[in-house]
Amino acid sequence: MAEILLDNILRLFSTETFGKDKSAYYVGGEKKLMNLIEAGKIESDKPTNVQNGKWHCNAAQVLLHCRCAGRKVKSKKRKK
Repeated sequence: MAEILLDNILRLFSTETFGKDKSAYYVGGEKKLMNLIEAGKIESDKPTNVQNGKWHCNAAQVLLHCRCAGRKVKSKKRKK
């Protein structure tokens, strides 16, 4: 059941794109995103060849390589 749902989600997002910042956040950093793009695991393009042009990364491929969203542990306050 979970595999079917995951497949449906990835099919839906295969036509969507994320920007560079959002993709880097989901993947776990800009350096890791660049490595995945260079390895050909994430398709990306930059339609305009200007410095501040928007990147388009395939959303389904970004979600396939997203980092684990572990629970954040709150630190306990020390008593004075």
